[in-house]
Amino acid sequence: MTDYYDPYDAERPLKMKCHCGLDHTVADHLAAHGRMPEAQAAAPVRRSESEAQEVLATEFVQASLVKALFPQEPLRRAFLKAVGARTAAAAIASILPVGAMQALAQDRRPLEKTDLKIGFLPITCATPLVAADPLGFYAKEGLKVELNRTAGWAVVRDKTLAGEFDASHMLSPMPLAITLGLGAQPTAMVMPAIENVNGNAITLHVKHKDKRDPKQWKGMKFAIPFDYSMHNFLLRYYLAENGLDPDTDVQLRVMAPPDMVANLRAENIDGFIVAEPFNQRAVFDGVGFIHLLTSELWDKHPCCAFAATRGFVEKNPNTFAALFRAIVTSTLHCSKMENRKDVATAIAGPNYLNQPQTVLEQVLLGRFADGLGKVRNEPNRIDFEPFPWHSMAIWMLTQMKRWGYVKGDVNYAQLAEQVFLATDARKRMAELGFKAPESNSMKHNIMGREFDPAQADAYLKGFAIRRG
Repeated sequence: MTDYYDPYDAERPLKMKCHCGLDHTVADHLAAHGRMPEAQAAAPVRRSESEAQEVLATEFVQASLVKALFPQEPLRRAFLKAVGARTAAAAIASILPVGAMQALAQDRRPLEKTDLKIGFLPITCATPLVAADPLGFYAKEGLKVELNRTAGWAVVRDKTLAGEFDASHMLSPMPLAITLGLGAQPTAMVMPAIENVNGNAITLHVKHKDKRDPKQWKGMKFAIPFDYSMHNFLLRYYLAENGLDPDTDVQLRVMAPPDMVANLRAENIDGFIVAEPFNQRAVFDGVGFIHLLTSELWDKHPCCAFAATRGFVEKNPNTFAALFRAIVTSTLHCSKMENRKDVATAIAGPNYLNQPQTVLEQVLLGRFADGLGKVRNEPNRIDFEPFPWHSMAIWMLTQMKRWGYVKGDVNYAQLAEQVFLATDARKRMAELGFKAPESNSMKHNIMGREFDPAQADAYLKGFAIRRG
C-alpha cells in the first residue's frame, strides 16, 4: 500500500484530497491532467499510469470506508494504536464488502455514452430514478442525465421506442406488454430493477364515504393510469374478489395520473387507483379519501420499474451497467427511512415531482391523514426494493391473460427470464456490496390467495370472473 490513502497508519492523518493541493481526488487529477500529481509521481514505487490508477482506486475505496466508520480523526488513530493495523484491516474487512467494492472500482470500463435522456412521470414511484440526479448518484457513475418529465405512460412508451429516451421509468408490466406487442410494435425490452413496491391506493370522492363496501360500487367510474399497469390488475382483482365484473359492472377509464385529482374534484369520476402523491393530494385538497392502500391487497407488490430496449443495452453495455448501478444505489438509499425526509426535499421541486413537500413526506414517511378523520402510521406505505422477481412477472402475465389482453398460450417462465433481468441484478447488486435474493421466484399472497409461479395456469383457472 502507498502512503497516500493508507487508512491504517495511526501516525498520519487520513487525507481525501489530492497531493497537488487542490480539493479533488487523485482520480479527478488524472481525468483533468492525464498524469499523476507530482508528489505521487515521485514515490519510490514506480508503476505505469494504469497500474497507479488501479492501486489508487483500490486504496481510495478502503480509505472511504474507514473514513465513514471513523469520521473523527482522533478516534481512528486511537483505534489503530490499540489494535494494530493488521487487526484493524481484518476486522473492517469482515464487516464491510471491501473486496467487492474494490473489484467494482477496478471493473469500470469506458462508457459508450455519457449524456442520457430518461423519461419519467412525476410520481413517488419514480423516487429512486429522480433522486439519483440531485443526490449525485448519476454523476458518480460518470453520467450526465437529463430527466424528462412526461404526462402519461403512452408517451413514455412511444418516446422510448422511438429512441428519444435512452431509458425510462415504466410501470412494471409495460416491458412485458411491449415485448409481446401489446399496444405497440413488438420490441424486446429489459427490466433490470424494480423501483418501488407498494406506494398506491384506491381513492374515492368524499361524497362516497358511505360506500366503503365495494359491492356498492356498481355503475361507478374509476380512473386507472394505463391498461398494462399494476393499478389496473390490482383494481380488477379487488373488484372481482368482491363479486363485480370490472368490464361490465363499473367503468374503467385510462387517465394520466396528474389529471386524476382535477377529474375527481369535477366529479367526472367516482374514484381512482394510482401512485402517490395523487391519493394524498386528493386528501390534501379535501376532495377525496383513501379507501385502502394497495399494500393491503398485496404487501410488497411491485409497481414501477427502470427499463430500456434490449437494443440500447446491447449497443451500450457499459453505460447500461453504470446506469443500473446508479439507480440501484439510489433505490437502496431511498429504502432507508432515515433518508426519506431529505429525499422528499430533494425531489419536491418544479424540475422533479412539483408537489408540496408535506404531501411527499406523508407518503415517504408513512404517517398521513386518510381523509376519514384519522392519521395513519403505515411505514410500508411505499418501499424501494430493486430485485426484479420472475414470479412477479409471471403473476402480471396471468392477469393479462385473465382479462383478455393476451390470447393463446404464454410461456410465462421464458418471458419473465427474458425481460426481468434477475440474474444480472443479483450480480450487479453483489458488486455493489448489497445482498440479493438467492432465488428468482417466490410464492406471493394476494388477498389471501397464494400464487405459486410454478402453477400459473392452475391459478388462472381458479378465478370465477375472467375472460374466455
